[in-house]
This record gives sequence, structure tokens and C-alpha cells, in this order.
Amino acid sequence: MAGSRAGHRCGHLALTPVDFVADVHLTDGPVLWVAWAAGAAGFAWLLWARGRRWLLSACAALLLAAGVVTAVHWLLIYVFSTLPESLPREVLAWFVAMVFALFLGVLRLWGLRRTSPPAGPAPPSDRPAWRGRVAAVAAILGVLLLGAVQINAYFGLNHTVSDVMGTAVARIQPLETDLERHPAAAAPTALAAWRAPEGMPADGVVRKAEIPGTASGFSSREAYIYLPPAYQATPRPALPVLVLFSGQPGGPSDWLTGGALRSRMDRFAADHNGVAPVVVVVDPNGTASANTLCMDSRIAKADTFLARDVPRWIEQTLDVDRDHRQWAAGGFSFGATCALQMGTRHPDTYAAVLAFSSEREPALAKERQKTIDAAFGGDVAAFEAQTPLNIMQKTRFEGHSVFFGAGSKDPEFLAYMDELSAAARRAGFAVQAQPVANTGHSWEAASKGLPAALDFMASRWGIVP
Repeated sequence: MAGSRAGHRCGHLALTPVDFVADVHLTDGPVLWVAWAAGAAGFAWLLWARGRRWLLSACAALLLAAGVVTAVHWLLIYVFSTLPESLPREVLAWFVAMVFALFLGVLRLWGLRRTSPPAGPAPPSDRPAWRGRVAAVAAILGVLLLGAVQINAYFGLNHTVSDVMGTAVARIQPLETDLERHPAAAAPTALAAWRAPEGMPADGVVRKAEIPGTASGFSSREAYIYLPPAYQATPRPALPVLVLFSGQPGGPSDWLTGGALRSRMDRFAADHNGVAPVVVVVDPNGTASANTLCMDSRIAKADTFLARDVPRWIEQTLDVDRDHRQWAAGGFSFGATCALQMGTRHPDTYAAVLAFSSEREPALAKERQKTIDAAFGGDVAAFEAQTPLNIMQKTRFEGHSVFFGAGSKDPEFLAYMDELSAAARRAGFAVQAQPVANTGHSWEAASKGLPAALDFMASRWGIVP
């Protein structure tokens, strides 16, 4: 919610009536109440009937709905390899409810059709059947609305109408020259010696930019850059860098909506005299549905892009601390896995990692061999040489740090967190691992976990209250 408001303020534009509609919340308030009322009324109407025959039909519809959802879920994971991990139980339960409502609606409409009079001018006696058809459709739509709202609320990505439509993100302005690094200007002031000047802005700003794949040939979507209040001051301090990656499917803008990035960073900056890391949200995939595994493979040279092109662009474009001991990589889900890959494969570039709901290892599919076949032509050794768990068995990382977080209601990824954090400790990382209360495998795990991760990093970055 806070992230959505922040997104609308990114361009500092005056609010209009259209903005009022765009700011309507989807996860709480009237929309949620209406969805619950419509869904409850819809289910009540669809289920209400007398007789044992209808009860048996409803039970059969529920079993069929559960079977259909289970079968489709299995196909998406094991046949089409669309999903590398299972969907959360809560999400699957809402899909079952939606399909169940569809089946009940069909049964209702079929029953009304069988009892309708022959074609011709509708007599008064046909009005109840006509109204019943309208009621059945309305009931189905009510349940579908509730299911869609609840699934969206679980994943925590779209908090407002604007998030769904993408209008807030579309208003973000390109990075202007005044905010770029000027080679002729003096180097940024050392952070320990810098003092906040009078008149410094209270909030950070978000801008967007293209990062060229000069060395990798990789074509990415626009990156988003958060510049804290201290960056807008004169002189600027040498600020640390945090490079973030989103989940998959998804894109960099997800950190602005579901991750509530600007509001979280502004709050951190407010508690630290306007100082916060410069955040660059980067796209390692190229499209919403692609999965490069954050590796150099048959798929793409994503590793080269993230480890060479991105750091070079940041150093050439932004006034930041060029000491990479002050740099970190972070992300959610796929993005967390990617961040851990950067921190283990390129510790001289990314000295710390913030991993929210990381996978155990990079994956295109639930079946490991499908990933290896697609990316490395079946070469298991080539794949494993790039996985964090394998690298941490062979390399020491003293002086490096990693923060792990995972939703307390996400048992699969909590188990991954425990395994990865134990391996990181054995490899010499300074580790903090903690569940994020009352969250599942959703953007809330990243959004709510980010403040603790920033606190973990603050002393390492030399940022003091």
C-alpha cells in the first residue's frame, strides 16, 4: 500500500480525479469488503437448494474442481515446465473455489434450461427462469472477483488500481543529467566525513534508465533507480550501492509496487540523516516470462550483464562509493537466488547479499535435469559450477555478509533458507536469517523483510542514525 502511494509520487505530479481512481486499494477497504460480500452471496446462492440430489451434485462438483486444479498445476510444473516451484496452498485453494463456482453455475444454468418453456415470446411464468440465469452469472462473477482479489492479496504485488494498470510506474521520469555523475566534478565526500546540509530534500526520488549490455549483448528492460535525500545534496556523500532483482515471472517495477521500495528506503533514510544506499533495480531476464537463470548459458549471458555491464554503468553514471565492499545484491524469490549467485560468483563486485525467499538453486523447472538440459546441454558439472551451494562448499567468504528472509507461512522456502544460511555460515559469511512474520511466498516477505535487512547492513555500510 505504501509502495503504491510512493509510486504515484515518483514524478511529483499533482493529483487529478483519475489519480483518485488509480489510488483505489485492492487489498483492503471498500474493494475488499465488496469482494467478500459478492463472493459470499454468490456461493450462498449457488449452494442453496433442497434435496439430496443437489447435495450430491455439489459434492461431485467440488471434487471435480479440486481434480482439475490439481491436474493443471501438475501439468504446468512437470509437463510444460511453466512453474519451477509449486504454487502456495492458499492460492491453489482459491483456484479450487473459483472452479467450483464455475461448475456450480453450469449446473444451475443447465437445470434452469431444462425447466424453461419452449422458444417463443416469454410468458410471465418464464421470468423466474430468466432472473435465475442472471443471478447464476452474477453469483459466478462474485466468486471469481473474490478469488482474484484474494490471490492478488496473497502475492502482495498489486495494491491499487494504478499498480494493475501500470500508470504510476509509467510516470517515472528518465534519469536527468543533474542526477548523473560528472567526471569533471569533485569525487563524492567520504560518508564518515559528510554532514547533511540545510535545505536537503526530505524524500528520495525514483528515476528510470536503460542499461546497455555492452559486454554481454543482453537486452534488458528499463532499470529503476532510487536516489536518497543525501544524493540530492551538495556535496554528495559516497553512498553504498544496492542492486535488486525481482521475482520471475515479473519485472523491475515489481519492487516499486509489491516491494514498496521507495517508502521503505525513505523511512530508512529519515532514520539516518537522509543517508541510504543508492538502489538500482535491474532486469536479468529481458521479458516478464523469460528465465535466464542469472547465468551465462545457452539461454543468455545474464551473468556477464549483471557482473560487468551493470556495475560499469553504475560507476560511470552515478555518484556512488566505488569501493565494492560497499556494494550489495538483493532480490525476492528468483531475484534472491540471482542475488546469492552474484554474491558467491562475484564477491569482489557484490560483497553482501539480501535474499528474500531464495530458491535452493536456479531452476527452469521442478525437474532439475530439464534445467540442465535447456541451459547446459545436459552438462551437470557446468551447471553445478555456478550454483551457490556448490561454490560455498569450495570457497571462503570471510568479510562478506548475507541476510536471509522467508515468509513464516512458506515452509518450502523456509527450508531453503535454513539450508542456504547454514552453508553460508560454514563458508565464512556473516549471516542473519529470520522468518518474516505472517507472510507466505509473496512480495510482503520482501517488503516487510527489507527494513531488517537494511538494519543488518547499516553498520557494514557505515551508516549511523
